Amino acid sequence: MGIKLRKDAKYALVVPTSMGVRITPLYGQPVHCSDTFLMHVTSAETNVASVSSYLGLPVKVLTTFVKGSPIAQMIKSNLRSRNMEYEGPEVPQGGPWGYRHQFNIADSGYGLRGPRVYNDRAGEVGRTLSVKDFDLERIFGQEGAQIVHISGLIAALSPETSTFCLELARAAKKYETRISFDLNYRASFWENREEELRQVFTEIAGNADILIGNEEDFQLALGLEGPEAGGKDLAAKIESFKEMIGRAKKAFPHTSVFANTLREVISVNSHLWGAILSEGDNWHIVEPRPITVLDRIGGGDAFVGGLLYAILRGWEAEKWVQFAWATGAMATTFLTDYIQPADEEQVWSIWEGNARVKR
Repeated sequence: MGIKLRKDAKYALVVPTSMGVRITPLYGQPVHCSDTFLMHVTSAETNVASVSSYLGLPVKVLTTFVKGSPIAQMIKSNLRSRNMEYEGPEVPQGGPWGYRHQFNIADSGYGLRGPRVYNDRAGEVGRTLSVKDFDLERIFGQEGAQIVHISGLIAALSPETSTFCLELARAAKKYETRISFDLNYRASFWENREEELRQVFTEIAGNADILIGNEEDFQLALGLEGPEAGGKDLAAKIESFKEMIGRAKKAFPHTSVFANTLREVISVNSHLWGAILSEGDNWHIVEPRPITVLDRIGGGDAFVGGLLYAILRGWEAEKWVQFAWATGAMATTFLTDYIQPADEEQVWSIWEGNARVKR
């Protein structure tokens, strides 16, 4: 059935986000016994947007920066290198104990030693994201966007960002911009805000055209019954996932696309990776297939990015989930959290299982 997109929009994709950096020890080593690290720019939402920006679609990032910060300068340079426009206020640091960009300290794990992630988000400038800092009439009315992608990470970051995401969804709805919502439930973000955030997430989901999550996200963020998280033999649980999405479809009848990733971890470097997509009355399922993993962080974001790119390109729905599966698998081969595809052919080769040399 497809999704009707605005033809006159300046941007294919708009994403609100809180930018930061990830620090990763080399060679799959743990953080506590390393002395050499890589540092790169990251955020879940720009991870999603990278699929479209690298493959040539116009992307805009809505964020905040710490004024005069060398990390902010690094972030801006990185976004430009990824073909992304950005907009957002410069917030004064306020001294050494003031605002900063988040730090994400994470190793990749190796073999049977799983990755460990340490989020250091004290004073995070992205928590100040506010609707008053952006002209939504210009962004959605005059310039126009085909899809706005909202993440539960940003919606739950602070009361201000919750309001910001709600206003983005309302403005998008007003101007016929399609809304993608990745639930991205995080228990630490929800602590002492459960009732408030359940209302926020339910309103955004009620306006969403595309709703994405895993089994925990649908249950914990929206209160929908679903299968037990984790475990083995994902293929045998697919019917349970379909039943959960069926309940989501009844709860959110406006939403036309539901997507759920499937992951079974054999070891850090060997996963089974699959996906379920419901589009209208149609189901499109990728049975879990083995993939080799260099670094798993960002794989789910790249899946969402591939899904949105395929929708933006106007392909048939069967290809949406295939391309999304492949971009998710491709992201696990990069040291950065975000995918950097050379072209569509490179992505389709992953879907086809063709790892031969291209000369």
